[in-house]
Amino acid sequence: MQGIGTRRSRLRLSAVLIPALLAAVVAPLESAQGSEEPEQEVMTAVGPVDGKLPDLDELRKPGAVERLRASQEERSAQGELPRETVGPAREAMPRAGADSSTEVEGEAEARGRGGLSAAAVTLPEPAHTMTPQQCTSGLAGKKFYIRSRFAVCSGNTFKTVWLREGRPVGASSFTVLAIGTIPKDSRTMTVVYHFTSFVATGVHNARGMRISTNAKITKSWPARARYKHGGVGTSMPVRRTWAQLLDGGKFKHTVYAAADQGSGSDKSIFAVYQPTIKATPPPGWGEVDPVGGDLFMLPPRWDKAKYLPNSAKGAAIFSVSTALKYSTAGSAPEKDVAKHIKLAFTNPGRTQPPYSGKRLPGRVADEPLTRLFKDKNRQKENYNKSRYNCKKHFGDNYTDGGRKECDEFPFKTTYEGSAASKYDYRVHPKNFSVKALDKKSNGAAGTLLGQYYRKNRLLDGPDDGFLVKITS
Repeated sequence: MQGIGTRRSRLRLSAVLIPALLAAVVAPLESAQGSEEPEQEVMTAVGPVDGKLPDLDELRKPGAVERLRASQEERSAQGELPRETVGPAREAMPRAGADSSTEVEGEAEARGRGGLSAAAVTLPEPAHTMTPQQCTSGLAGKKFYIRSRFAVCSGNTFKTVWLREGRPVGASSFTVLAIGTIPKDSRTMTVVYHFTSFVATGVHNARGMRISTNAKITKSWPARARYKHGGVGTSMPVRRTWAQLLDGGKFKHTVYAAADQGSGSDKSIFAVYQPTIKATPPPGWGEVDPVGGDLFMLPPRWDKAKYLPNSAKGAAIFSVSTALKYSTAGSAPEKDVAKHIKLAFTNPGRTQPPYSGKRLPGRVADEPLTRLFKDKNRQKENYNKSRYNCKKHFGDNYTDGGRKECDEFPFKTTYEGSAASKYDYRVHPKNFSVKALDKKSNGAAGTLLGQYYRKNRLLDGPDDGFLVKITS
């Protein structure tokens, strides 16, 4: 929650009590409008989408305001990127301290079942849309909800306490959602702003509160990149009152980057998109330190990689790591590979080659896997080292007459593969896992991995990344 200072060091709003349940009956927004008096003030705080107003009756109890003053912590108003952000913004800009909420409905799991050939296994298209209901449900108290690399949202609830002579007399709140989506094979990012959940109680002039929304690209790699901004029916900044947004609180902002201005052979453009949202009181009401501002950031990316779909024009994504999902279910064609990776994540000491300090990447946002595509020799080195270890630990006949293959994790098509120690002195030579397992399962897992790379536009190199999630 964003900190609120005091004017003349008189009042502070508690980060502890702000999320408390608003138990008072919510009055109609038209009722109990505050009059314009000199000693009328508002205190506004910004919290998570599921945040709730303080109980007005609790705030009126003796000593409550004093306790609010004593317990308030100053907090940074600086915006944050999702913790899963990859690319140059990952190190250059602040990231959220907690993981984002992610898709949990199994949309990205294999749609093949037992008996299918490797070629018949398919990974569904990642989500390219998101409704306000999906965003609200997905956030669930988190800073960000990542449905896919093409559908990301964030949001905040603005909570205001209305005061007369330092005494709480009213409370109000509203929620803003920013839903970013990118159509398949498109270079246009769209962010739709939804203003919802308007409630108020007691004495207030919530309808007169003024809300300003602006958004822009604040950082680019390369810095010379230029963008075309657009929208429907309006342009940034957007200035509306509470009452105006109550009657139609939705508008969108689009950002397009041309394909001829990226850097490197992939013609990539990385950027930071920064919404700025501020709420100010109506005339006649003072303010206990302005709040709002740079609440969160989104990391769009554009590329024109020749080895990805729509290579002639390229496309955009959100530069965040998502998870390739493998299932251990009996009907899942990739189940044996999923079991191997699960063991490597949860009990690496039981995997081969033996190494007590083994910790494999790809499980958490701070340790993503990175795709290895362009260096075919390094891929071959990963493959050869894995096969050598399969023979060493499972015998020369580990293939069982061609029915089995050597499965390696991290994958040979990642920079974290078995030969990584040759290129990075920080990597232990045995920080990988191999296992001889069913050829069909290994082939199905490989097919899914290849589809994941393409459908999620994974770039070669350290500026992209992904995770692996094992389900059952």
